[in-house]
Amino acid sequence: MCGITGYINLKEKVKQSAIQQMTDTLTHRGPDGYGTFITDDEHVSLGHRRLSFLDLSQGGKQPMMDNSGDIIISFNGEIYNFQELKKELQLDYQFKTTTDTEVILAGYQKWGIKVVDRLKGMFAFSLLDRKKHKLYLVRDRFGIKPLYYTIQDSKLLFASELKAIHSIGVVEKEIDFSSFSDYFVYRYIPSPKTIWKNIKKLPPANIAEIDITTLNIELTEYWSLKFENSSDSKSIEKVDNFLFDSVKQQSYADVPIGSFLSGGYDSSALVYYMTQLGQKPNTFSIGFSKWKKSEDQFAKIVAEHLGVSNESIIADEQSLKLVDLMPDVYDEPIADISIVPTYMVSKLARTQVKAVVSGEGADELFGGYTWQHDFFNKAYPNSLIGKIKQKLNPVDPVEFYAQSMAMGWFDNDELKKMLQPELHQHISEDVHWFYRQNFNKTATPLKSIQFMDIKCFMGELVLTKVDRASMANSLEVRVPFLDHELFEYVFGIDEKEYFKKNQTKYLLYKNIETHLPEAILDRKKQGFVGPDAYYMDIQWYKEQLKSSKLVALGIVNQKYIDNLLKETYNWKLWKIVIMEKWAQKWL
Repeated sequence: MCGITGYINLKEKVKQSAIQQMTDTLTHRGPDGYGTFITDDEHVSLGHRRLSFLDLSQGGKQPMMDNSGDIIISFNGEIYNFQELKKELQLDYQFKTTTDTEVILAGYQKWGIKVVDRLKGMFAFSLLDRKKHKLYLVRDRFGIKPLYYTIQDSKLLFASELKAIHSIGVVEKEIDFSSFSDYFVYRYIPSPKTIWKNIKKLPPANIAEIDITTLNIELTEYWSLKFENSSDSKSIEKVDNFLFDSVKQQSYADVPIGSFLSGGYDSSALVYYMTQLGQKPNTFSIGFSKWKKSEDQFAKIVAEHLGVSNESIIADEQSLKLVDLMPDVYDEPIADISIVPTYMVSKLARTQVKAVVSGEGADELFGGYTWQHDFFNKAYPNSLIGKIKQKLNPVDPVEFYAQSMAMGWFDNDELKKMLQPELHQHISEDVHWFYRQNFNKTATPLKSIQFMDIKCFMGELVLTKVDRASMANSLEVRVPFLDHELFEYVFGIDEKEYFKKNQTKYLLYKNIETHLPEAILDRKKQGFVGPDAYYMDIQWYKEQLKSSKLVALGIVNQKYIDNLLKETYNWKLWKIVIMEKWAQKWL
């Protein structure tokens, strides 16, 4: 993968050293090469760090210019259908490279920024059209790849990570305390907000069109998931074809592609499809010491069955020391409990490969999460009493979802207990505003929960976790389940086709049931977590939170922390420690 940067200054010329420094901050995202571009008037600049997979020569260097010299792109991502698009475009465009990047340039010449509608893949890119005086910032449909931007004081800066925007000292660091509060509700900071005032995330499936003479900006959502409820007797076969094609496209590269492997349905299915393509990927797993459910043992069963190699790393109590590294990795706090294990397995994989496939998106797609099943059972009760209760007192999907996601419940009252009184004004009256914003009333009850998972849990937490942990180790993670055409197909059919109470992820299961061991097929759903004991050492929390910087800065109430530490354990402590580590690094 890559890292991209940009700096526009309307009043002063952009120094080469400035865009270079921003770009070098992202060396971990692209250690294979770098490039910068500055316009003739020196007011607009683009930067790029390269992790190369296609056309490893200097011909693939970015920022890349089209044949006319008017269009310049800095691109982070992979376009999986670039070869098909190239066949269509080469009648009108003379290609100089074998990269997917140049296909976007050629496509822009033909279709304008609507080229994005034809792209299959994961991407975040900037495209400068010098004739039209336009800069476009674009992010993929699901938000697999990140993009941050700020406009202030006649300046625009953007980058793949926040640290690059702050690296040249022209943007003031000021906490957005509404975002600070959101973090304790969601475990992440929802788009378009960030932890910093005046810096925003470009939301998934959005194009930002910027006039480079005025810095006026207009955001447009170019794709959204549609809901239908048609039936299809060939749904199993069609999902099989979609997955085979997606894995084929996403395992294409000029370097070997490996795979994460947990021994669950999702990653095991991907490795199975890779072997069907004649590949023997190196696979990588993480386990936990002193835990009977440690997933590395299941990964070994799958690897042996499919005849592929497997290497694992074991996390133990000492692994929690890596929490100290997380502020460098994530730039803003994210309190998923698997941030450290994800970092560890990414580091392991990078010792052998530059890219892996991973199973993110399968649970959202096929209804694999336990809370989806719980909600389905409440929304569609079998018993007469259950149906009467549901009719008299319908389940509120947003409140149900909020409770399912809580992992340490922070409501308005709890936030007021934790924060100093002068910060209470920043707490939203509706702390679940982001869930409510992404609740789709036109969808069936189950699909409404799946949609919130796609936009909230997956889009903001899971994909952010995976991108930062992997790219901190210069590893690209590809996610074949997040093929937008596959999602469009599954969400276009009746959920009864893919959601069976007696079989998790039915459409996926039916395509792997004869190809994987029974020990894997019969295995109960297990998220990417470790044993509770791994996170429940109260002495560790006391050590991390003594002499708290959050308290010293007058943000958090010391008495609140003291009360939590008197308890045996509370998930709220994990959120506080992650924020504390972030404050120690960035404030």
